[in-house]
Amino acid sequence: MAQPGASVRPRFSPSPGDTYGQIYRIPTPLISNTEIEQWVPVISCPADFPLELFETAVDQLIHHPEYNSTLILRSETISETSYTEDNSSGVLQLEGYRPVHNIHRRLLPRRPGRDTALEQNCTLYASATDEFAAIPSTLVLTPLLARGESLPYYHPNVRHLAFRYIPSTPATLRIEAIVLPQTPIDLNSRLYRTSLALLDTLHRYGWGALTNYQKRVKHDCIIPREEYQDLYLVMRERYKHLVGEWKEVTDPLKHIFEDIGIATYLILLWKKSFEGSNGSFDNTASDSDPPWKRLASSTRCIPRSWVSAETASSHIFLVSEGYEGHGIDLRARTSWSHYPESTRAALHVNALRSDPIHQDDIPYLRPGVFLIGNHADELTPGSLSLRTLENASGYLSIPCCSWSFDERFSRSSTAKFSDSNLGSIVDDTFVDGLNLGGEGANRTLSQWLGWKVECDTLRIPSTRNWAIIGMSRALDIIHDVVQRGAFKTRQPEGKAGDH
Repeated sequence: MAQPGASVRPRFSPSPGDTYGQIYRIPTPLISNTEIEQWVPVISCPADFPLELFETAVDQLIHHPEYNSTLILRSETISETSYTEDNSSGVLQLEGYRPVHNIHRRLLPRRPGRDTALEQNCTLYASATDEFAAIPSTLVLTPLLARGESLPYYHPNVRHLAFRYIPSTPATLRIEAIVLPQTPIDLNSRLYRTSLALLDTLHRYGWGALTNYQKRVKHDCIIPREEYQDLYLVMRERYKHLVGEWKEVTDPLKHIFEDIGIATYLILLWKKSFEGSNGSFDNTASDSDPPWKRLASSTRCIPRSWVSAETASSHIFLVSEGYEGHGIDLRARTSWSHYPESTRAALHVNALRSDPIHQDDIPYLRPGVFLIGNHADELTPGSLSLRTLENASGYLSIPCCSWSFDERFSRSSTAKFSDSNLGSIVDDTFVDGLNLGGEGANRTLSQWLGWKVECDTLRIPSTRNWAIIGMSRALDIIHDVVQRGAFKTRQPEGKAGDH
């Protein structure tokens, strides 16, 4: 077994069936007390982490099945049950093991129109007799089907699927299954390939737990994953026809769905930010309307207007959903002439500057506007200052290449825009707090300009998916002073005090 101090993950060395078990005389497959079918070993490999970390490793498998299948959107926990030795009815019974904990979950498909959701029991078992009796060592996944239902395509063709940690010498990970009739398990079968991917994932998760692996990039820091995914599915179905109508030379699959993702995020961001401070949902909307449609019709819950700089294609979804705004680009795109008249009227060819001198001829740049910078290239830092000069209600910036005010592709740990008296406010702690896994120049500029800054990693098909968000000015320290009431304005001294 690898040592905790090692930094490189040991090589994943799988063996088909029970080959590994036969070589090292590992115990026979599981035996069910209540099932007639036999458990079949599918694949095994050395376990390069201790048994105590097995539960941590499989916890990832339980709560994030989407990491192993692009056909699964996510899982939702329906209920959890802990078992004692005297109370373990209602779950599969295994000889020599006792159930410890069960998670009843629902698997949601990424394409609801093609695949159905599936409920599943995820049951952890511990040995009933030996020295490892208190430590979970087996996870069994059991699909729950009503009479006449069939398994969706994304689920293996099995009645039960087990992940086992066998504390032998050497320790072993093994996947076993009770397969449905006429299901092949040879090396070219779908079940074997799926089990191979799952075992590799379990091996990786166990090694990550051993080495205290920490993700640098964090998703869903501002908008909950469930809210985003649910609305995105609706938006995708509503606008997917635009893929066949794409007039640009770029890839429509990337750009259409990327812009749908950005529009989805903005709708939920505005709901979260403006509803909380300016009112509630529109009471005149029908109760049957989904929340985002009720939000779109309520001017109290959205910014006064919005302006999207440089890349304006995502604005067509916002306009279609009832959010009034304007899209700006340096040239008219081929697709523009094919949009509806109401959409074309909101598209403009203009050049923006980072100073207010030349902005008077752009009437929609007015106080209270929400500014969007989507891969704005050289305008990335300039648009941040523009948002401050125009007194915007907020902004969302998705940086592309690293630009300074007057320098292309500038990456430096020193913020060139910082006041020499203040010094640079970029340090390792600050950058780590971005949750973006990258440098913090643009967020530092936002903070330096007086914005309260948040960051998120968008779920869009782009490697440039960092979002830097400012929804309010950084006046917290002033508000705190006023609330405490400890500060008292001093009276003028001497003769000046008589006036």
